Amino acid sequence: MDQPSPSEMSVLKALWTQSPLGAREIHERAGSSRDWSYSTTRTLIARMVDKGLIERGDAHGLAVFHPRATKAQVLSMMVRSFSAQVFDLDEPLPASAFASSPLLDPDDVAELEKLLAEPAGETS
Repeated sequence: MDQPSPSEMSVLKALWTQSPLGAREIHERAGSSRDWSYSTTRTLIARMVDKGLIERGDAHGLAVFHPRATKAQVLSMMVRSFSAQVFDLDEPLPASAFASSPLLDPDDVAELEKLLAEPAGETS
């Protein structure tokens, strides 16, 4: 899985809050506050499907989308990358550093802690 861009993170946050969502719902939750046009949101969604960040499904004949990875999986990948690129660390920052984030509930922090404890390259 590729690391998400800031725009892609907006879409993932919307889908982690509630999914599946249709493109219009994703646009209302993630795109409209960023002044994206609806076509920009649709293009971003298509690219995210291609990158493997989200999956397309069908509900009552409409295309709907859901994240392919949990918050903790995506964040562990990003924390590992940040730790290596910025601090030249072989080990990621501890998950406790993110415990006060409103994005993460206690179960997310526990999953993140578990994923960060795994040797590099073994996280799913």
